[in-house]
Formats: sequence, C-alpha cells, structure tokens
Amino acid sequence: MFTGFLGAGKTTLLKRFLDTPEGQGTAVVVNEFGATGIDDALVRSSADETVLLGNGCLCCITRTDLQQALRRMVVERERGELPDFRRVAIETSGLADPSPILQTFATDRALGGAFHVEAVVTVIDAVTGADTLEWSVEARKQAILADRLIVTKTDIAGDSALSTLTSRLRALNPGAEILEAVNGEIDPQRLIEPVTDQRNPFVAEAAHSDGIGSFVLAEETPMPWAVFARSMDTLMQLRGPDLLRVKGFLDVEGCKGPLLVQFVQHLAHPPVELEAWPDTNRQSRVVFITRNISEHQVRTLIQAIRALV
Repeated sequence: MFTGFLGAGKTTLLKRFLDTPEGQGTAVVVNEFGATGIDDALVRSSADETVLLGNGCLCCITRTDLQQALRRMVVERERGELPDFRRVAIETSGLADPSPILQTFATDRALGGAFHVEAVVTVIDAVTGADTLEWSVEARKQAILADRLIVTKTDIAGDSALSTLTSRLRALNPGAEILEAVNGEIDPQRLIEPVTDQRNPFVAEAAHSDGIGSFVLAEETPMPWAVFARSMDTLMQLRGPDLLRVKGFLDVEGCKGPLLVQFVQHLAHPPVELEAWPDTNRQSRVVFITRNISEHQVRTLIQAIRALV
C-alpha cells in the first residue's frame, strides 16, 4: 500500500516502480480526493489493471467499495478477463487514514484469504513534510502506520530540513525504515519486500482538518499559459499554506499534448508537456485540494488575470 500526504510524490514513485521488471504483474487501485482522477490516468498505461475509487478517501467512503473492487479483480483474473497479476498496489488519497484499509484485510476473512498486506509504504515530502506533520492529523497517522518511510524531494530540500524531518519521523515511528528517493528513483525491491514483524496498527478518528475540500477547474477551450501561471503565482503568494495540492492536465495554447501541472503549498513543480493526452478527454481538468479556498475565489482570480493579460 502506498500512502502519504498530498503532493508527497506517491504517483511518481508508483509509476517508476511499475516500469521496472519488479513492477511487472502489478494491478493498481487508485483512490483520489476529487471528482476527476488525475493520478489514475497517469499510472494507467503502466499497470496491468487500474481501478479508480473516486471522490473521497478510503477512510470516508464505505470500505465495501475497496472490497468489491478487489473481489471483482480476482473473479475477472480467473475468467481470463484480466492479466494474471501477482500483486495489487493500493495508492490512497493524500487525505486518507490508512487504518480502515488495514482493518478491512484483518476483518474480512474471505478477502484475507485472497490478499494480505505485505508492506505499508508512506511517502513524505522533504520540503514541506515537517510542517505538514505538525498540523495534519492524517499525515501523522500515515507516518505512524508505515513499515517503510520514503522521503522524496531531498534534492531540493536543505540539509537542515531533511535532518528535522528525519528526527520527527523517528520520533513518530522508531520501528520504520527510512529511505530516500530522488525523482521517484529507489531500489524497487525495497518497495515490495514483505514485512516480517506485525505491529498493532494505530487507529484514531478519521475526521479531516476543518476547511479541507476539493474542486475541479475544467475548461472547454485552451488556456494561455501566462494566465494560469500568473494566477497560481498569486495564489501561492497570498494563500500558499492553504494550497494543499493542485494537480492536473492543462490544455495550453500552442501545445500538442497536455501540460501536466503540479503545485504543493508554496512549491511549484516545473510543468511537463506530455506527448499525448492519456485518454480521449482533451479538456483541461485541474484538481484543487485546498483549505478554506473556494472554487469561486479561484475562478474569479483567473478571470481577473485573464482580463489583465
């Protein structure tokens, strides 16, 4: 199971793993907080099968969605309707408490007969991870439950930030192994090695921090890059800490394929122009996960900057 807070790098890590020989024969269940599945579209080409559990995190929707998806995959594999996958990777929403997922496999005897959890891998961003652990209950749960902690973005975080984060992680979970990944690169075997010791899972309340919500910014026509870039610059300057994650595909004037854009709080990832759209939907769709920032506020800002540009 791959978990970790918003923007930590779970999808990058998972996609790199799926492209390795060790990742072959892996089916993927992706759960996203938001009405449009971006991560699902990104990993779909690399996995033998992907199942998207939409609009909510696994601690907030009924766990039967996950159970039904896994049972269906087993049946379809037996019928030859799916490739003969050897394992299932579950990528949780960045806002998910992993506890209910682990409880599902522990309490559902039928499901437990077909699947077992080999490892919980939690991904932590070295740039913003220490601050996120301070204010987010979900991020602390994800770290406490991990068998392995993967620290990402170490190439752009200072030594002091990495040291602070590592100390905090060891305090939260002294039994977990801490590894580093740069641009999603890590020994793939370390991600799938079974964990031999079974620790009692930490279980706590699943309520999210107040004010966290999501919306999808969808546009039918191409958008000038200058409008979107300047709008995001303004948002980061004014409300950076509350811009939990922005990720999606942008139809930009002059580009053949979509532009993959990602923002985490005050950090903007360089945009990547993809060679082709991942599906037949060529509409711009960018998922915003924010704290006390509404869709209306974002759209009003973009309209104002569009008029100025």
